[in-house]
Amino acid sequence: MTETATLTNTKQDFDHTIEQLAFLAADAADDRKAGDMVLINIAEVSTLADYLLIVSGFSKVQLRAISGSIADKIEEQFNRLPLRTEGQDRGGWILLDYGDLIVHIMMPEQREFYNLEAFWGHGTNVELPQIEAKSHESNPNVYDPDPDQV
Repeated sequence: MTETATLTNTKQDFDHTIEQLAFLAADAADDRKAGDMVLINIAEVSTLADYLLIVSGFSKVQLRAISGSIADKIEEQFNRLPLRTEGQDRGGWILLDYGDLIVHIMMPEQREFYNLEAFWGHGTNVELPQIEAKSHESNPNVYDPDPDQV
């Protein structure tokens, strides 16, 4: 038996799913050590998408690894493929378009030049708490001395 959407689904339920999709994409990017992750809710200011996820990668190989990780996790957990993928074969910027979520995976030079965060500054930045918690657990700060070793 297949599930079908009904008109009784609320916008709030739909938004929650989109936010989960965005958080999953950020988590997948974090798995491949993406840097400087920013999630921006643009639903109130644009019809382009509901969320933009912007992350940095530091080599062409890492950009492709981040892109692959995001696509794999979203397909596995949400059974969704990107509507469009751009830049896989070019280098400094990969875009994954899921319709309601657009993911920009950029080298620092492209990110600085295009400055998407400023362009979409009228959107609302969304915190990624699970990413921060995960990063702290798996990557202890090597600059803080261990009290047992001091």
